[in-house]
Formats: sequence, C-alpha cells, structure tokens
Amino acid sequence: MQIRSAVLMSRGGESWSSEIEDISATGVLVARPADWQGSPGDLYNLDMLIGEDLNIHLEATVARVTPQHVGFAYARIPPEKEIPLWSLLGGYADRLEQFEER
Repeated sequence: MQIRSAVLMSRGGESWSSEIEDISATGVLVARPADWQGSPGDLYNLDMLIGEDLNIHLEATVARVTPQHVGFAYARIPPEKEIPLWSLLGGYADRLEQFEER
C-alpha cells in the first residue's frame, strides 16, 4: 500500500526521521535519510505515525538497502498494535478489490 507518512527509526542511541513510502503485511519501505548508516539484518525500532490518530510502534529488521530506500521486515509487532495495522491494510485492500456477493 503506497502511503506518505512519518516514521522514526531508532537503534541504540541513534535515531532518524523519515517518510514511509510503502507499507504491507510483512514490512515497510522508507526513504533513506542522508546520514543513515545500517546494514541488512540490523534490528530497529520503528514508530510509524499514520494519519493523526494511529501510532504503530514495532521492531523490524533491515531487509534491503538502496541509495534511496531502506526496506524493513517486521520482526515483532506488539499484540495491541496488530489489529490497528491489519485494519489499516485490510481497509486498503477492501478499497482495491471490490467484493461482490452472488
């Protein structure tokens, strides 16, 4: 699901602000900050601010790095954040795929 929203990526004592470009049920793609240093496999805390009411905090590992993007795979989603994340993604899928009852 393409989306433009804020994300705070933190690891140890370092943190970077960026923007989500794409979110899915397995991970998230963010714009790579100019001063970001990381490698595939690194574990990060992500605070994703979606809209005005939804803040999803989870752990994710770096899955891929390009000069413009960092792709994260979810490592641990707290139980209280699962339903809001799935609702966000499910609502998007419902808008894409119109379900017709027969």
